[in-house]
Amino acid sequence: MSVAGLRRAVRESVSGLPPAFWWLWISTLVNRLGGFVATFMALYLTLDRGYSASYAGLVAALHGLGGVISSLGAGVMTDRLGRRPTLLVAQTATALSIAVLGFMRDPVAIAAVAFLVGMASNASRPAVQAMMADIVRPEDRIRAFSLNYWAINLGFAVSSAGAGFIAEVSYLAGFLIEAGMTLVCAVVVFVKLPESRPSGEDSPEASAAGESVSLLTVLRDGRFMGVVGLSFLIAVVFQQGYLGLPVAMGEAGFTPADFGLAIAVNGVLIVVLQLPVTRFIEHRDPRHLLVASSLLAGYGFGLTAFAGSVAVFALTVCVWTLAEIVNAPTQTGLVVRLSPVHGRGRYQGMYTMSWAVAALVAPLMSGFVIDHWGAEWLWGMCAVVGTVAGLGYGLLMRRLPDETAETVAGEGARAAEAVPEVKAC
Repeated sequence: MSVAGLRRAVRESVSGLPPAFWWLWISTLVNRLGGFVATFMALYLTLDRGYSASYAGLVAALHGLGGVISSLGAGVMTDRLGRRPTLLVAQTATALSIAVLGFMRDPVAIAAVAFLVGMASNASRPAVQAMMADIVRPEDRIRAFSLNYWAINLGFAVSSAGAGFIAEVSYLAGFLIEAGMTLVCAVVVFVKLPESRPSGEDSPEASAAGESVSLLTVLRDGRFMGVVGLSFLIAVVFQQGYLGLPVAMGEAGFTPADFGLAIAVNGVLIVVLQLPVTRFIEHRDPRHLLVASSLLAGYGFGLTAFAGSVAVFALTVCVWTLAEIVNAPTQTGLVVRLSPVHGRGRYQGMYTMSWAVAALVAPLMSGFVIDHWGAEWLWGMCAVVGTVAGLGYGLLMRRLPDETAETVAGEGARAAEAVPEVKAC
């Protein structure tokens, strides 16, 4: 591709999105750039504090449990209090709890504060996704979600590289830097982002119009809960890249450096391919995309059973990374299409919970299967789960509602918020 063609492709990828989206995008990027704690938490507990690997696993599980619990509560807050207040509360609480965690020395206190960090850090996700759906036009949402996912991975790649250097100097510095950068995110939200919640949400008028949404409403939405279940299955599969893969490579005689080399392919491909792949898929049938990405994910991990060298492991990572690039924005866009305007927070909270639960279940599943039957069974199960998820998406997404079919109230609210849009950014 020529330089002019590359510039045109970049311009088309970022044009037409409102300024509020870009401030939200910057907030996401800054937050991920400071994501040091998740990277070196296990090393901090085992090497610096001298605790056992089992204790480090317990702390990680409590952190994940906090995220599970906060998902639904944050979804309700997003609808009732608004997107902006929920973001401010979540990010401020995250910054404070991470700073406190850096000073904890007692094992019970560390575990308790790690649980609070998990709750606070996960609480912002339903609000971010609901706000993005509010301020971006339906036809641009896949592109917007893809850009946000790209920022998450770019920030994670940079922070992962920096975490090692910071840990060599001071683990406490890592905690404090992440706390400070999370506070910067809260400042960006406070100064630059207006509330985007459609007017009348959870009001008597909304109830009278039949637009009030409760968690019971979400649970009764059969098709959406089916998507949540399929999302859980796919999340369990993707988690194996960071759980089952390093264990399996270690048992096969490969070094941590070998695993690092193989998994680095994931981050590099997402940063390089996320935007061009999104340009290719953004106007295509999400049903076909989710079926294809589910099969790619399942069989990408399934092929790991035949890997005997770092190069082949890296090749399998390429396969399931392509599935991840397609699946992430498409699935988030599907959640928005299935969510009523006045219940986006609760629906996004339920969707977020599926990934949080998967983060708890996946370690237990991978460890049990590898210990009792071997890694080959784990990769075979991934292929089966991917196939089941693909069939499920194919069945559930028949007669998918039109993405432009939003309520008049929702469109009016977006205009009333007076969020300016520009043709290019």
